[in-house]
Amino acid sequence: MARVLIIDDDPDFCHGLSRIVGRMGHEALASGTLAEGVAAAQTRAVDAIFLDVGLPDGSGLSLLLQIDQLPSRPVVIIITGAGDPDGAELAITSGAWDYIEKGTSSKHIALALKRALDYRRHHQPADAPPAMVSLRRGAIIGNSPRINACLDMVAHCAASDVNVLITGETGTGKELFARAIHENSARAEGPFVVVDCTALPETLVESLLFGYSRGAFTGADGDKQGLVMQADQGTLLLDEVGELSPALQKAFLRVLEERRVRPIGSRREVASDFRLVAVTHRNLEQMVARGAFRSDLFFRIQSVGITLPALRERVSDIRPIATYHLQELCRRLQLEQKGISEAFFETIEAYRWPGNVRELVNALEQALLMARHDPILYPVRLPSKIRVEVTRSALSTPCARPAETGVFQPNASQGHTLQEFREMACAYAEEQYLKDVLAACRGDVKQALCISGLSQSRLYALMKKYHLPPAR
Repeated sequence: MARVLIIDDDPDFCHGLSRIVGRMGHEALASGTLAEGVAAAQTRAVDAIFLDVGLPDGSGLSLLLQIDQLPSRPVVIIITGAGDPDGAELAITSGAWDYIEKGTSSKHIALALKRALDYRRHHQPADAPPAMVSLRRGAIIGNSPRINACLDMVAHCAASDVNVLITGETGTGKELFARAIHENSARAEGPFVVVDCTALPETLVESLLFGYSRGAFTGADGDKQGLVMQADQGTLLLDEVGELSPALQKAFLRVLEERRVRPIGSRREVASDFRLVAVTHRNLEQMVARGAFRSDLFFRIQSVGITLPALRERVSDIRPIATYHLQELCRRLQLEQKGISEAFFETIEAYRWPGNVRELVNALEQALLMARHDPILYPVRLPSKIRVEVTRSALSTPCARPAETGVFQPNASQGHTLQEFREMACAYAEEQYLKDVLAACRGDVKQALCISGLSQSRLYALMKKYHLPPAR
């Protein structure tokens, strides 16, 4: 008999789901909030968790990391009233077993639970919990579900010599993740050699990559190791691999297949035992489809793929990232450590950061230089482009305008005191404002938080207070 925890604030749904679990011969527990669910999972070992997304005290997706760290390591099935493809992708990449809608038949729900428990029973014996591994993260900052899912992939990749392709927008930290794979692997004591594929001169490319022997050409006064040989017993990083010319793609394919190179002017090939990690901001699958990248090379370098999220997709990481880099910048620039105002944080969280973490760090450095003698950082020290964009975005958002749904009309004849009228009017305005925010944002909780300035827990508490539909 398994123990199944249901975390959902709908009592009727919890009752119905508990009956399904009971009919399958398992024990069901129910909690109405994230806090209650965490407490229940920490005090009693559970095998599976049905987790709602929209809860009074936050999003269920934020709980996935904590669940993964529980000693019982339960499988998680996300169950929500509003199907969302992006939410489903986030749930699966964050470690959830399945993502199903509440309107799904009881038969389908029971089947999902059975399969999850079967998997757990065969792959995770209760008497042999998986060993916890401490991952060296370096300068990778953040604990959002998306970034933690990527770190989990780093841990898996570091345990083997499999080729890895890391993709993501410019500035998302692809080289940091490549270094993390190297530093957590058995090759950590070996070299980490970076090949910048955007800066390989056509006339010198072979000598740079494969090296040369003495007398191979004019000026070759001695033997020279190429970058591929320098990576022997270590990791070879192909930075921006999508920029390789067709000739270099062919040359690298042979090197990857044989792990051997022939230096220019040499009659023999030399073996190089390296581990390959490639990174790019390009969509290599699209390049393969239009003939701009060799399909055989693509499949060779992508034994495992890691896609890094853009900074705008992990807003909760912006504060710790900014705090970390501001401390590092103050040390490097020999400045006193500075305080950070709430308004500064709110501004950088509202900006979309098309250049991702790299753009954020550049903006922080500029803010520090402008505020050299200020004890506290305020938004006015940020680049004007960022402040203008945030302001324009707020002004162009329909839900930033005052509600026009009605006016509270007190009736003195009912005998209410002035204080009672004031409280009623505030509650009315609060409810109308929230309705307008959620309607204009189409239930997007991140945008609603950005505009309203509320914390996530406060927003969900107010939505429950006024019986508003759950945000996604």
